[in-house]
This record gives sequence, structure tokens and C-alpha cells, in this order.
Amino acid sequence: MTEGAVGVRLPGAAVAVLAVAAGGAIANDYAIQPALAQVARDFGAPVPLVAVVASAAMAGYLAGLALLVPLADRLNPRTLIPVQLLVLAGVLAFAAAAPSPGVLIGCFVVIGGLTTVAAQASAVVGKHSDPGRRGARMGAVSAGISAGILLSRFAGGVLADWIGWRGALLAFAAFVAATALAAFSLLPSGKESPSGSYLASLRALPGLLRTRPRLRHATAAGMLWFFAFNLVWVGLALRLAEPPYTLSPAAIGLYSLAGVLGLVVTRTAGRLSDRFGNRAVMTTGLTVAACAALVLTFGLGNPVATAAALALFDAGCFAAQVANQAGIVAIDPARSGALNAAYLTLYYAAGAIGTAIAGTIVAAGWPAITLLAAAAAAAAVLLTRIKRRRVNNVLTSYI
Repeated sequence: MTEGAVGVRLPGAAVAVLAVAAGGAIANDYAIQPALAQVARDFGAPVPLVAVVASAAMAGYLAGLALLVPLADRLNPRTLIPVQLLVLAGVLAFAAAAPSPGVLIGCFVVIGGLTTVAAQASAVVGKHSDPGRRGARMGAVSAGISAGILLSRFAGGVLADWIGWRGALLAFAAFVAATALAAFSLLPSGKESPSGSYLASLRALPGLLRTRPRLRHATAAGMLWFFAFNLVWVGLALRLAEPPYTLSPAAIGLYSLAGVLGLVVTRTAGRLSDRFGNRAVMTTGLTVAACAALVLTFGLGNPVATAAALALFDAGCFAAQVANQAGIVAIDPARSGALNAAYLTLYYAAGAIGTAIAGTIVAAGWPAITLLAAAAAAAAVLLTRIKRRRVNNVLTSYI
């Protein structure tokens, strides 16, 4: 195993372009959501049917994490990133011409898979960075991804109002194609030296968790806080829509602006990880997140307190994610794609569980959401701080 960089170091301009490309790509999983009612009217279809587009994108994304992210270890960045971005642009353009809801849903399964180019970009940056700058550079890509998610619904809604949902998809396709061309001119073209076949690499993903104790440990912690993150945000939307708050979707959506603090924190968290180590940043971030979840238990009736607590909760989770991913890539930079694939597949699966059960738990009362989220974040702190060997002995018994 090595903590060093692999191959050619990326210039700063390449990191910046990858950050923009990652954000522009992953935005396509969310940008159409504000226009779903418009899409339904255009097709003359029920809104619930068209709403399947959103879950189709998420299903595709999970599949892409397992199937496409490992390609970062097999293909050179100049081939992998621009080609996948161009294919994504092409599918977006095809979706813009979709003649039926079924075709659109199928397109978004593929779109979701292709947007994992964001995770590939993170793996490429981690692989081709010096250890002393890895956290800061991966933090830059994480900031781009966070910005894409944060701004996607706003941009998608505005574009749909101006030029319709089909025009919005074409605009996003043009943006993705432009980032593909920029990335091609800046990324290195050196050959990768993968061992074994692609199918063998996919079959080896579960084995990584058995043979890499650090990956197993980091994955368990990441699953806990992303479960908490989705639990809080979905539970919040459901609770604020009910009496005595009865907020509109637009008013509830404004709380997402609290994520701006998390966007700012990602860059700082990367630099602090390089300086003080991943464990210190993760411990601090997750402690903040756990405390913020507790504050949310009592402050939901106060919009200012709620927004402030959400900002701290997001910032703590985002900081932990940047530090954790930098540590995962450092396990073996030459296999950053496979390591990221194994980690992120389970990470997003845990998030999906949090999303799925939020409705059931919030029915028991808002405190049930916040206390469970705080407990999950606190458990992640303990996993980060206690002796790794002891944790791995426990985790191994369940794998």
C-alpha cells in the first residue's frame, strides 16, 4: 500500500475544471425535479408516474457507483472523464426529445449512472495529488459537487420557467459538453496499469471490505452519518408540511440554502485534513453535527434557529465526508476508483435507508428523527476515535 500520488500530478486548472464538471454532472440528478408537474402536463400523464423520474436517477446513480467508478483505475483520465461527460450530454439531449414518460424514465436511469463521473473525478484527483495536498484538492471537488446539488433545483426551475423542461435539459447538456472539452485539454493521458479484467475488478469490490480494515472502518462511519443526514432532511420536509407549520414546498425549499455553509466548509475541511489528519476533522465535524441535531429537537418553531442548526449539521457532515474520502484514497491511490466505489455504494445505500424510513419515524414525532440522527452521528464519532483494531474485529464478524 502507498500513501503517495500516482502518475502525473494534476495542475490546479485541471482540479478546478473537474470540480465544475463534477458539480455540473451531478446536478442533472435533481434539476428536473421542480419541473415534474410541467413534464406531467406536457405528456398528459399523472404526476405520480412522472415523479418516478427522480427515483430512476437515484437507482441509476447507485448502479453507476458500482459499475462505472472502478473504471477510474483502468482508463486514463483524458479518456474516461471527457467521454463519460459527452455520453451524458448526449443522453440529456435524447431525454429532451423523449416522446413519453416511459422513455424519459429510462433516460434518467442512464443519466443517473453517468453522473457518477463526479465520483470518478474525486478518485482521479485523489490519485494524482501529493499526499500533503490531497485533502485540499479533494475538498475542491467536493465543493463543486455540493454546489451542483445545492443549486441544481434552483437552476432547473428557473430554466424550465424560461425555456421549458426540454429546453432546460438541452441547456444542461450543453454545459456538460463544454466541461468535457475543457477537461480533455487539461487531464493527463498516461496509461493505467490495471491488474485483471474489468469483471474481476467488480467481483473484487466486496472483498475490499474484508481485506482492507481501514476501508471497512471508514465505510461504517460514513454510512452512519449519511443515514442521519438523509433522515433529518426528509423528516424536516415532511414535518414542516404538517400543522402547525403547514409550509409550502417553496418555503420548505428555502431551508436548503443552509447548505451554503457546508459548501464553504468542504474546502477548509480538506486543508485541515492535510494539516491535522483525517480523524481530527471527522471527530470535530461529527460532534458538531450531533449537537446540531439535538438543537433541531427544540428549535423547529424558530426559523432562524432551525436554519442555523441545519447549517451546522450540514457543515459537520460535509467536513467529515471530505476527510473520510481523502483517507480512503490514501489507503491505495492506485485503486482509488475501486475504493471509492465500494465506499460510496454502501454510503448511498445507507442514505437511501434514511430516506425510506423518515416518513415512518417522523410519524412518532419530530424528536424521534433528531434523536436518532444525533445518535447515529455520535456513533460515527466513536467509530472514528476508538481503537481501529477493536472496531474491525466487530465489523469483520458481520461481513
